[in-house]
Amino acid sequence: MIQTFKSRKSWREKLGRLQEPKVVKVPPRMQRRFGTGTMLIPRTLDVDSLIRKIPRGRLATQSQIRARLASDFGADVTCPITTGIFVRIAAEAANEDLESGKTRVTPYWRVVREDGSLNEKFPGGVRAQSLLLKKEGHQIAPGKGKKNPVVSNHEKRLARL
Repeated sequence: MIQTFKSRKSWREKLGRLQEPKVVKVPPRMQRRFGTGTMLIPRTLDVDSLIRKIPRGRLATQSQIRARLASDFGADVTCPITTGIFVRIAAEAANEDLESGKTRVTPYWRVVREDGSLNEKFPGGVRAQSLLLKKEGHQIAPGKGKKNPVVSNHEKRLARL
């Protein structure tokens, strides 16, 4: 008898994974950057929930998301590695939802880098993110050299999370 295995979980399954947020001491290798306080390891659904709160026409950075999560859970900082991974999972899950015909999805395209540049790891890369942001009224400036395109005046369009 030949068994077949599902090769991988969908992004939606990864997003809905049951886990608890954890507040831990900042690991020694990260203390130079973050100090010696506490660090939140968030849940994927907490990251997704915050992204959903970014209003149309506004933007947010991963730093803003991390700061809000840390505040909500009484930690000094939020892990930048897991937050980045969970933003990507939320984006991919939203893209799966769009492909399946859903119209209300997590607006992942509103998350930009600290300098306002677009994220090439999002579904469809910077081109797709650029088109979605333009639909919401943002102007996109070409990146300089090898840098990704940037949302013009992104500082003025940051949401309050």
